[in-house]
Amino acid sequence: MRYDYTSIGFYTFDCLGRPVDNIPPNGDTYFIKELTLAVSGAAGSAAIVAAKHGMNVLAVGGVGDDDMGDWVLTKLASFGVDTSGMQRCSDVGTSSSIVTTRPDGQRPALHMKGATGAFEVTAAQLDQVLDASIVHVGGAGLMDKMDGAPCAALMQEAKARGSITTLDVFAATPADMALVSVLLPHTDYFMPSIEEAQALSGEQDYQSAANYFLDRGANCCVLTLGELGAYYQHSDGTSFHMPAFDIDVVCTCGCGDSFNAGFASGLHHGLNAEDTVRLAQACSALNATGLGSQAGIIDYQQTLDFIKRTAQKRQPEPTLA
Repeated sequence: MRYDYTSIGFYTFDCLGRPVDNIPPNGDTYFIKELTLAVSGAAGSAAIVAAKHGMNVLAVGGVGDDDMGDWVLTKLASFGVDTSGMQRCSDVGTSSSIVTTRPDGQRPALHMKGATGAFEVTAAQLDQVLDASIVHVGGAGLMDKMDGAPCAALMQEAKARGSITTLDVFAATPADMALVSVLLPHTDYFMPSIEEAQALSGEQDYQSAANYFLDRGANCCVLTLGELGAYYQHSDGTSFHMPAFDIDVVCTCGCGDSFNAGFASGLHHGLNAEDTVRLAQACSALNATGLGSQAGIIDYQQTLDFIKRTAQKRQPEPTLA
């Protein structure tokens, strides 16, 4: 196939600052130590991390006809990402965020949806977009023109053409499940955060949440659990918990998205399930060591070296009931 990885969905221009304890009142100014720009989003961060790992990546999404869009396309290309699948949406701005990173790494944000809700994949684009070993959809629930039936048809066609499909969401209410449920029968690996999984399913423990999505057609569910690591549950009965790496957290922006790319990298390199999740966890951890999505990730070998030299937290398996 032409590409190793097609990353479809949410691409955003981020301005991040740290540390931010409080927003200044009135017209006051607080001083911070660090400020940076990054391409983020469930598709954007994943595309860059996959490219850093040596994969041939196609980016598919939307940007506005504005300075932020120019910067996003230039930044993606600087990592070797093919941006020919990105669309200029002239009637909206580039999806953008102002991220206020807390001292503990949490990152409350102000976000403008913009072009993520305006792009669409047409029939004429399918031969390029789906000419990939792995097709990732990142940001279901945020893509107004693509959400629901259009995205389901895209993923169904990807499966028919022999691609592995992975899915992440931007969805936080039970009502969003209608947009996600039509995608699950065409999803090999569904990878929401535990908070998203709980909100969508109404289930609170990890195993019940994972089973909820498997029962609705997903082949495998991989839940990211933040500092508790990740939980993997496959339709063949395989399940395990993978502890997080023990690191000093700088910023958690993009951790889940980097996890998705690390998981794809594991599939690309033919790793077994546990080593694939461990590689994904390492990408998430490295991401958290710098300000801005992908900041701590250099390449595949660096990630492998990080796994060798960095201890995982000594955690009992999370309670599943």
